[in-house]
Amino acid sequence: MSQAAVAPKGADAYECFEVTVENKIAHIQMKRPDAFNTMNKAFWRELPEIVRDIDANARARVIVISSTGKHFTAGMDLTVFGDGSLGGEMERGRRNSTIMNAALTLQKVFNCLDEARMPVLMAVQGGCIGGGVDFASACDIRYATKDAFFCVQEINIGMTADVGTFPRLPHLLPQGLVRELCYTGRRMGAEEAAANGFVTRVFENHEEMLKGVMDIAKEIASKTPLAVWGSKEMLNYARDHSIADGLKHIAVWQAGMYQGADMAEAFKAKAEKRDPDFDDLPPIKNPMGDVLGGS
Repeated sequence: MSQAAVAPKGADAYECFEVTVENKIAHIQMKRPDAFNTMNKAFWRELPEIVRDIDANARARVIVISSTGKHFTAGMDLTVFGDGSLGGEMERGRRNSTIMNAALTLQKVFNCLDEARMPVLMAVQGGCIGGGVDFASACDIRYATKDAFFCVQEINIGMTADVGTFPRLPHLLPQGLVRELCYTGRRMGAEEAAANGFVTRVFENHEEMLKGVMDIAKEIASKTPLAVWGSKEMLNYARDHSIADGLKHIAVWQAGMYQGADMAEAFKAKAEKRDPDFDDLPPIKNPMGDVLGGS
């Protein structure tokens, strides 16, 4: 699988991201370190385009998101809302409706990580601030360097976080800790994040973290992508439903998606002392036969 496959526009197609695909691992790297990788308008446009293209075209079996520079991200770039485009001189009710729709639009950006059929791993160095916490909360697994910290910055600038922190964070951290972080806006360091399960592993530095995360991604990519997708689907569904609903959902999934060929290949590969060879996921197509994520 070539690196260019995921970015048909070319290597410099994106303002905020560098995207490569190698060994069935898609690496999406934020590339604006001089601006502390703030989330400008291009960020919100490019991220879902990239992730949905990877997913719809089955370009990879796992996604790794990392960053560059001192901080992972300083959060929302205030120019996103600073151009007066949210309602302007409209009647008050209509103006306020544009603000609500803007929040819903931003929420949908991070939903693409939850909805992707493959796991999304995030590697965090330095500060992961404000919208960065929303971003991290939408990923499957988070890793961090020793100097990393997480901060629900919105409370420090006089607003309530609105892009995903509140719906997702209580599923990832104890309620009391979530409330403390959200009410105080204090920093949660990497060790505290790991001790409370938000971060899976802490690495000494950025280089070691990327190597470690890529090793984990490689292990995931070696499994059958259909079973990995099924596992993500079940975990997300169980998070949002009762135990009874989750049990029924996995039964229905198995009845429709379970195929013995992958299991047979796994056993055969083990007996022959080789790596298994599984088919990739199929592209996602609409009823007209077009791939939903573009070319």
